Amino acid sequence: MILHLIYDSFDFKSWIILFFVFLLLADIIKNRNPSNFPPGPWPLPFLGTVFTKMDFRTMNKLAEVYGNIFSLRVGSEKMVVVSGYKMVKEALVTQNDSFVERPNVPLFHKVYKGAGLAMSNGYRWRTHRKFGGLHLRMFGEEKKILELSIQQESVYLCDAFKTEKGPFNPMTILNGAVSNTVACLIFGQRFDYHDEYYQRILRLDNECIQLMGSPRAQLHDAFPGIMKWLPGPHQTIISNYQELAYFLKEKVEQHRQDWDSNNPRDYIDAYLTETEKRKNDTEAGFNIDSLVWCTVDLFEGGTETTTNTLRWALLYMIKYPDIQEKVRAEIDQVIGSRPPTMFDKANMHYINAFIHEVLRKPNLVPLNMARTARKNTTLGGYFIPKGTVMITNLTSVLYDKHEWETPDTFNPGHFLDSEGQF
Repeated sequence: MILHLIYDSFDFKSWIILFFVFLLLADIIKNRNPSNFPPGPWPLPFLGTVFTKMDFRTMNKLAEVYGNIFSLRVGSEKMVVVSGYKMVKEALVTQNDSFVERPNVPLFHKVYKGAGLAMSNGYRWRTHRKFGGLHLRMFGEEKKILELSIQQESVYLCDAFKTEKGPFNPMTILNGAVSNTVACLIFGQRFDYHDEYYQRILRLDNECIQLMGSPRAQLHDAFPGIMKWLPGPHQTIISNYQELAYFLKEKVEQHRQDWDSNNPRDYIDAYLTETEKRKNDTEAGFNIDSLVWCTVDLFEGGTETTTNTLRWALLYMIKYPDIQEKVRAEIDQVIGSRPPTMFDKANMHYINAFIHEVLRKPNLVPLNMARTARKNTTLGGYFIPKGTVMITNLTSVLYDKHEWETPDTFNPGHFLDSEGQF
């Protein structure tokens, strides 16, 4: 009787308000933080902090307000952002085993479907990582393939520079040179810098990396069910990766035609041999599809950041002629006119310091790839539940005022002792 009276007293508008209040309470209850969870900006109902920019400048500002460990919520996904040298080291080194897994990022899952090196987890990831490390070291260090390809590619690179007349953008040539070094390790082939199809593949890969940080691409990961039907950069990323995968799958098929399990020429040959050995170990996931996505990871991971590092190195050489002169003097003293080798590294203290400062100052990877807590853990006194996404703010490490004498200045001296030793 009472319920009937309440029902009759409610008009349509009242029912809408009641329904909204119910959804709001459900959202609050569902997404409430556990005790001693890191603080963070107040999330909007249903959306969370989806309008907070996921860039290093915003993360730095939030760290000033909430501390070196704070939380965000994108949709219903909780994430923790870790800043500062000490806390990042705690997360990535001291407690690496607690944050070793990758989250299920909808956009990457759409592309990789759990395969490859970067986005896989568990036993599959461990076996592939062990295999990859072992065989890349074998081709790189034992067989000297990496050193030889770098020496040869350096000649091609210098010759290409010499043919340029007047000012030019070195991006295409550098990208070709670096990718060729990676390509020699993976599928034993280099490409001419003017190969139009290969340059298109490199441009597609570069476009993917640029688009991944766009707000609309990040919006896809917050609301994949809706965004998958809409146009946007996420569709371009998926399309580009499919074409990149097709290019690399062609290389795999070419290898299968003349593959000799007793004489592996490169990573693909070694992987094909491992696939035969593990054909009964389905959990490890050694198959042709996984091989293609592993080569995508190696090709992309070894090309983009190295190319941009070299571009920055050239810029700093131009900007600081005194540093350029010191680099040149050490090359003349240690190497002379012969090709450099890995054995020279130990005797080139200033160049070692210069390279490390080039890796620090440009801030090439401001925010690290996301990880997931694989178990309940405590970080910096805060409780991090199993499954929580964690992002480390690498910018805060590279510019930590407590660790660097002049963090905002390009200074190779950051990596030299009082005697000039690296």
